[in-house]
Amino acid sequence: MTPSSSGEKIPFWRDDRYVRIAVQAIVVLILIVIFGFFSGNMSRNLQQQGRQFNFSFLLQGAGFNIGETIIPYETNSPYYWAFVVSLVNTLRLIFVGFIATTVIGVVAGIASFSNNWLLRKLNLIYVEVVRNTPLLLQLYVWYFAIFFGFSDKGNIAQLPGSVLVSKKGIVIPWSNGSPIAWVSVAMLLIGAIAAFFIWRRRIKLMEEQGASGQREFIALVSLGVVGLLLFLFGLGWEFPKIAASGNVEGGLRMSLEYGSMLAGLAFYTGAFIAEIVRAGIQSVSKGQWEAAKALGLQPASSMRLVVFPQAMRVIIPSLSSQYMNLAKNSSLALAIGYPDIFATSQTSLNQTGRAVEVILLIMAVYLTISLVISVIMNLLNQTVQFRER
Repeated sequence: MTPSSSGEKIPFWRDDRYVRIAVQAIVVLILIVIFGFFSGNMSRNLQQQGRQFNFSFLLQGAGFNIGETIIPYETNSPYYWAFVVSLVNTLRLIFVGFIATTVIGVVAGIASFSNNWLLRKLNLIYVEVVRNTPLLLQLYVWYFAIFFGFSDKGNIAQLPGSVLVSKKGIVIPWSNGSPIAWVSVAMLLIGAIAAFFIWRRRIKLMEEQGASGQREFIALVSLGVVGLLLFLFGLGWEFPKIAASGNVEGGLRMSLEYGSMLAGLAFYTGAFIAEIVRAGIQSVSKGQWEAAKALGLQPASSMRLVVFPQAMRVIIPSLSSQYMNLAKNSSLALAIGYPDIFATSQTSLNQTGRAVEVILLIMAVYLTISLVISVIMNLLNQTVQFRER
């Protein structure tokens, strides 16, 4: 007769439930001991130097300038405000980088399936060269060879799209910020939200009722036409031009450092996203391509309506890692002089000598950014996964 059948209890040292809990408790205890050892060692070292672990230095005046800001900052501002200003610079670089690298990566990934031989080979060269050279080297190429090359000898170079480049920065066409422009922006956002729900309704009607969705299609086209008109004429575009004094007037000015960082991060990360997109598209079975072709869809329509939506469930999980890599790689801005959070932290560390506190702040910032990206991408990933009926 077994102990369980006779009502006898299993000794706790033989019970898997207690053993698992005990092992986890021991691991946690070991981690606490290790953390306590290093914390105590740090405290003793700081005491020997006559310092204490605290963040009171953040209230002191920074005493250094930040070369590029989009919110007010003065030299005598406290350290905590210097961190806030540089964090805004970092977030501006990361957010715009996400958009740019996604567009580049998706276009490059789809181009690898193009019927055009030259386009496929150029895309292959781009992906292989960019993925297999260091990012820091590419940043130097963008900064010194490309942007400084355009503005050599103090001249103002004019690029396609009315973009002007000089040693003072990059100037691109931009809205004039008038009340009409802000109203147009609001209308564009409302129209985009309305178009999303109309598109969802059209897909639902076509799938569940077999309807043509003609009315919804007409509504989407109408919204698209109105949105295009608002974009072209409602935003009040200002195109940069060279004044008689030789200075550039109008448009939005960006520093060469910001432009170099944005281009370097976008094209570098875009090469990895291109491979993710290519793998995601290849994960869709050939039967889906053949079914779309049997329905009379053109290759572009097959990619947009049939293949790419199914590939998203494979693409999005890997995109999360690339977005986090872009956010962390933005710390290389220190190498070309863009004042991001890492550059400001380095200056603050040199002035205050608060190495532990500053390093912890940097770690907390990048950890928070990575966790926010992970949460958002996980929520997005749930929306594209297949659901059983």
